[in-house]
Amino acid sequence: MVSDVDAGAPLTSVDDWLSWQQTRNRMGIVLGLERVAEVWARLAPEPFACPVVTVGGTNGKGSCVALLEAVYRAAGYRTGAYTSPHLLRYNERIRIDGAEIGDAALCAAFARVDAARGDTPLTYFEFGTLAALDLFARAQLDVVVLEVGLGGRLDAVNLIDADLALVTTIGLDHTAWLGEDRERIAVEKAGIFRPGRPAIIGEQAPPATLRAQAERLGCQVYQLGREYGWLAEGDASGWSWRGPDGRQYALPSPLLRGRVQYDNAAAVVMALRCGEARLPVPVNAIRQGLQRVQLPGRFQVLPGSPTWILDVAHNGEAADALAANLRAWRGGGQLHAVMAVLADKAPQAIAAPLVGLIDRWHLTQTSDPRAMPVAQLAAQLAGLESSMSLRTYARVEEALAGAAGEAAAEDAILVLGTFTAVEAALRRIGGRSRTSI
Repeated sequence: MVSDVDAGAPLTSVDDWLSWQQTRNRMGIVLGLERVAEVWARLAPEPFACPVVTVGGTNGKGSCVALLEAVYRAAGYRTGAYTSPHLLRYNERIRIDGAEIGDAALCAAFARVDAARGDTPLTYFEFGTLAALDLFARAQLDVVVLEVGLGGRLDAVNLIDADLALVTTIGLDHTAWLGEDRERIAVEKAGIFRPGRPAIIGEQAPPATLRAQAERLGCQVYQLGREYGWLAEGDASGWSWRGPDGRQYALPSPLLRGRVQYDNAAAVVMALRCGEARLPVPVNAIRQGLQRVQLPGRFQVLPGSPTWILDVAHNGEAADALAANLRAWRGGGQLHAVMAVLADKAPQAIAAPLVGLIDRWHLTQTSDPRAMPVAQLAAQLAGLESSMSLRTYARVEEALAGAAGEAAAEDAILVLGTFTAVEAALRRIGGRSRTSI
């Protein structure tokens, strides 16, 4: 395969590179490690000198990465964090010491990946993952935190052997690639575990196959509700973490909203303790990290007239957590929902937990080529609840404008279902992706 660079048309911007990756490498989602491992061996034949933490699961991955990054930085460590997808800028996916990677550095990394790959084809995600790893290898980091893109065992991120791995939750998502039930999906997620190394399970009742795979590998297994746990304080202002050796910490509530964030924070504290031989983290740094963490698009509340609530919930389990957050939030006025989903999602599973909480639904589709057509979305939700008020729009921008036009000052507008819908909302209200939540 000859790139535009080889053909004499240099790519000079991040947008140029991303457009080229999307148009010249039309592979879609292709799982497997052979191609990325081959290219990575040419880029950086030596393993990372610093510890690597890999985070997988269905929901909660982004929260755990953000929490790990915040705590490690509070402890004074230089971090590298890789997440996906992004909301406003591709650069959000790659952070070094808390800062998004700059355009020049990212373009240089893309060029190095392109030169190293030769005739090896790469998917859009593989190209970006290799660029992130290349940047981290050059950055003299103390710790690298990687978020799995899809699954685990065959995801490009898994070409790096994690020093410890954390699996958050197992839900029914990406079933076409990972399997039709939680037990099979768990086997794929468990692929990030490594023999003899710590394996943290951030769910109290995961599929049995998840722990079984970890034990089969001889991992040091730590499961929420078994080896470690947490307990909320009576006044809801804080919580206590309990470890397998009897240690207990009194901690402030995480800045991220919702009960599930205590599960995520507890798993993160367990991961920190597992890695303390190489990266000691004082309790005060944990407290500071919990109170500094930010994660746009996860029950992100932007006060105003009306209030905007942004949540990328795109499966049933995430919608359950969203519904619980909405009940606890108890805002005044009516609640409008702008919803768009991808074609491989189950919109009824997303909408069902929210029935009774939403006063008006504004259904739409984004420009993502994988988007579910709005007519199909409306048809799937039409029979969910006879009292549901449904409106449809051909474009997400029209749906946002329609909701904003109908909402009174005391109302709230919830945007959910896909990252691209939340992105459109952020652009409409001023791109406040790093605001406190």
